[in-house]
Amino acid sequence: MEYSTQLEVEDSSLIDEKVFEATFKSHFQALHGYACALLKDEDEAKEIVQNVFLKLWEKREQIHIETSVKAYLYQMVYRNSMNTIRHEKVKQKHQNITKYQSISAPVQKDEGDDSELMGMLKLALQSLPEKCRKVFLLSRYESLKYQEIADRLGISVKTVEAHMGKALKHLRVELADFLPIILFLFTNI
Repeated sequence: MEYSTQLEVEDSSLIDEKVFEATFKSHFQALHGYACALLKDEDEAKEIVQNVFLKLWEKREQIHIETSVKAYLYQMVYRNSMNTIRHEKVKQKHQNITKYQSISAPVQKDEGDDSELMGMLKLALQSLPEKCRKVFLLSRYESLKYQEIADRLGISVKTVEAHMGKALKHLRVELADFLPIILFLFTNI
């Protein structure tokens, strides 16, 4: 008698497997397309649909579907997709906050050095010859190209290059104490 009970249970599980396999085959593609439309990511959509079917199989004895299987599966895919989207938004927001804090925190600590640097920069610029200072300011503060500077000042491009080289060399010498701060500021922005 025990043998026949065991056989009935095995037959029942075979029926469950066949029904599950048929359900999987008939709904997977459509559910995958639906998840792709929600997530805009084929691999993530495939994983979501596979997880839905896995949960369906694992909890098949506890799940009581009151509507249709198709509606139930679509609802599960929708919920899991929305959870994934929310999770990605939280991750992105956290990454943005962390990135912002890592960029802004060191700059805030050096406010005294920043004002001192600006003062030294002004002094160094004032000590440059007038044409050299004009070329530097037009290049760095007005973002003009060398040809535009040459046209504006009525000099050759080679003269502009010479003035820029002289200005940069002078500023490197005058602001040598601030070089680590300058490198930090311009490489992290």
